[in-house]
Formats: sequence, C-alpha cells, structure tokens
Amino acid sequence: MAKSKRDQPFPKRKITLQQLAEHVRLTKGTVSAILNDSRVAKTIPQHTKDRVLAAARELNYRPDFFARNLRAKQTFAIGVITLEFGDPYGGQVISGIEAYLSRHKHFFITAAHRHDLRNLEQYVAFLLTRGVEGIITVDTILNRRLPVPTVAVAGHRPLEGVTNITLDHARAAQLALRHLFDLGHRRIAVLRGQSFSSDANDRWRSICDAAQELGIPIRSELAVELDTDDTSPQMGCRLTRHLLSRGRFTALLAYNDTSAIGAVRAIREVGLRVPEDISVVGFDDILEAAYQFPSLTTIRQPLRKMGEIAAETLIQRIERRKGCPRQIFIEPELVVRESTAKAALSVEDAKRHEGGTRVEVPSA
Repeated sequence: MAKSKRDQPFPKRKITLQQLAEHVRLTKGTVSAILNDSRVAKTIPQHTKDRVLAAARELNYRPDFFARNLRAKQTFAIGVITLEFGDPYGGQVISGIEAYLSRHKHFFITAAHRHDLRNLEQYVAFLLTRGVEGIITVDTILNRRLPVPTVAVAGHRPLEGVTNITLDHARAAQLALRHLFDLGHRRIAVLRGQSFSSDANDRWRSICDAAQELGIPIRSELAVELDTDDTSPQMGCRLTRHLLSRGRFTALLAYNDTSAIGAVRAIREVGLRVPEDISVVGFDDILEAAYQFPSLTTIRQPLRKMGEIAAETLIQRIERRKGCPRQIFIEPELVVRESTAKAALSVEDAKRHEGGTRVEVPSA
C-alpha cells in the first residue's frame, strides 16, 4: 500500500512551507498565518496552532524569510552603526535597540566605524546592499542624509530624513552645576568630551552657559579635553593628574562616568579624598556608576530607553505610521550619590583664588 504524503519521510534538506502544510493537512495560507502570528491566526483554534508549531519544530522547518519578505518589499532588517563596540554608553543604547526590535520580530546588523569616515561610508554601503530598511546611528556624526529612514542617537546636525534623539544638554548642565554650586563649589574643573564624540560640543557649550548664569568662572587651566578613543578610565585618570598639577579645585565635572571613575582614582593617588576634598560628578549613569567607591553622583540619561525610542521611531517611519520628526528631546536626571559633598574650600576662599582666564564658549 502506497504511503500517504503525510507518512512519507522528509529528506534531510530544508522542507518547504508546502511540505509542512501537507504534513499537517492544512492549507499553506493557514500554516503561514499561524507561523507569522498574523491577524488571521486569531480566528484559528489554539489546538490547531499548537499542532502546526509542534510539527514545524519536529521537522526543523525554517522559512525562507528574505525571499518571502522581499516579494512584499520588506526585509524586516535594520542597520545599526556605532562608534565602537564595548563602550558602556553604546552598549546600553544597543541593548535597548535589540530589545525593541526583538519584540517586534526585526533583525539588525551592527557595525562599528571607530572614528574613520571611510569606514562609516563603507558600512553604510554594505548595510544598504543587505536590504536594510532603515539605519540607527549611535554617537556618530553624520555629514549627509542617507537613502533610507535614519534615526541618530545623540544626533545634533539637522539633516533631511534624519530624526535626532538628543539629551537636553542645557538642562543637564544646569542640574550638574547647580548641584555643585549649592554645595559651595566655585572652583570647578571640567573634563571635556573628545572632538569626535557627537555630544561634545553641545555639552561643553551648555556647561559654559550654565556656569555663566550661576557666576561660576570656568578657567582655561582647569578645563581639558579627553584626547583618545580609550574607553577605559585610564584617560580620565591621566588627565585629572594633569589638572591637579595645574591648580586647586574643589569639584570636577566629567564628560562621562568612565572618565569620572578615572578621575576619582587620580585624586586618591595624590592623597586627597572624594568627596571630602574634591567632589566628582559624572555623566550617563552607566551600570557601574552605582557600584564604585564612592558611588558616583551623575547625570542620568536613560540610555536603554533611548535605544528603544530610536527603534520604535524608525519602525514607525518605515511603516509610514509616523512622519519624520526632526528631533526628540530626552530629559536628564540628577542622581546624587556619595561622590559629592560640601566644598572644602569656602566661598570666601574661592573668591580670593579667582582671577584665572575664562574659557571662551565655542561658536555654533
């Protein structure tokens, strides 16, 4: 007696949707609706869905995803371009991107350009040839619009077709400096961001504006720029040693938490205490900030949530459920921990030490 199609063994090669449908004795459309959890699937009995899913697992069915979706002019693929892998900032943002895309059944391909414009251009071209429907950039300075919908996390340049997700740096600077001002700090050192970091100019300008409003002089000898792409605390440590050799200060505001952690190390190396002698404020609120000794006072930007917002915004744009907002502002939050305290140098003493050169605010 001839075996029915259902009883015939399948070859080891990948089976087709038609073969799976014949095996469970349902139409291809019904099986496809169940596997893709489409709206039609809501009308199909649960026991039928369970049977199809069990058969798909048993037979190791793998849908020809790209062929199926290219026919519908969709790949469900997103490109993510970041400055580099492994840094705490980008890691949390990409974690948020991944979480959202995973929930909404999208793939993503990640590339790191490491400050090289040629790499950036090559990766953009590579992602486009792979059929990505949109691109998210993280801490990356874009010089031109891209041919697909784009969302830039920490983007600042107004470009057509690009949605910038930007922290409110003016508010962040006000929170940080007001906190130090209220604690009596008037001599404040600053670790500025690297020139290639997309937030660096806006944050520095905001710090200068907030300092001017509070009447705090930002002295040239107490402001240095992070100068390498090192993602460890070592750079913050080295530059803080340099600041300590230049003059006296009672507080330090760092560009990010990683450099702030290095600053704490340098301060303690010379026999000073944090926060009794020098208070330190970081930026970002990376996962490690709360577990340093002392724990780090910082300006929190919700990095994981920023990644989720970027992914959600991009998908809405791709699916034409949303226009192209030019900018989405994210509110910062001051998180006070153990690394800040009242100034060891009184306000009267600080006034006697004043007279250093103020740093010029950079032009836009």
